[in-house]
Amino acid sequence: MDASSYGPGLLGFLIVAAIGLALFFLLKNMNKQMRKIQVPPGGREDERRENGPEA
Repeated sequence: MDASSYGPGLLGFLIVAAIGLALFFLLKNMNKQMRKIQVPPGGREDERRENGPEA
């Protein structure tokens, strides 16, 4: 075997493929969770808390 035939091999490919697959499912789940978030109408709630009651 000469030096030019070295590479990551099957194990390296499987590890990278598993990480890619895990990333795909994590992003898919994150998008599902982000769609569930209810945004309060009328803007951000922390801005209203800082400015105090509007009178």
